[in-house]
Amino acid sequence: MAQEWLAVRTKSRREKVVASNCKAKGYRVLLPLYREKRCWSGRHCTVELPLFCSYIFVELDPEHRLPILQTPGVVHIVGTRQGPVPMDKNEIQNIERIMRAELPAKPWPFLSSGEVVEIACGPLASVQGILVSQKNEHRLVVSVTLLQRALSVEIDTDCIRPIPSRRPPSEIISPLKRTAVA
Repeated sequence: MAQEWLAVRTKSRREKVVASNCKAKGYRVLLPLYREKRCWSGRHCTVELPLFCSYIFVELDPEHRLPILQTPGVVHIVGTRQGPVPMDKNEIQNIERIMRAELPAKPWPFLSSGEVVEIACGPLASVQGILVSQKNEHRLVVSVTLLQRALSVEIDTDCIRPIPSRRPPSEIISPLKRTAVA
């Protein structure tokens, strides 16, 4: 069977260790990270955190997943009772391109409505997502449907073009009206 990208659920705060162990076993791993400033005891520092808390993405043959499941820190591979559910190839490619572009990205609540746009130029050319405006900045929200999670990246509105609408404009959600997904 062909190699597929699968979402692997990890124990809390074990994403980096699990990703490292899976790489050591020879698997291709995607662990998208973002930087955030934190303050502890009056000291400020920048930390790298996973964009998708408790998840990493591993490319493997779904029929031969036992070595991943035996990796310390792995909880399970996302799927149904029938087996693992592969990630959408376009969603993985979008995440990889955003990470390669090294633009400031951050976690974002999963959105199911909004205007779908495509980046027309620059390092994210052809990446598709949902356009969101907040506090005079425009962000592209890229959804990961399988996990019901999303990430956002700041974009220049001069580089976007609308995709023929798959949703009526009346269903566009403002970032202030979104609800958290458990």
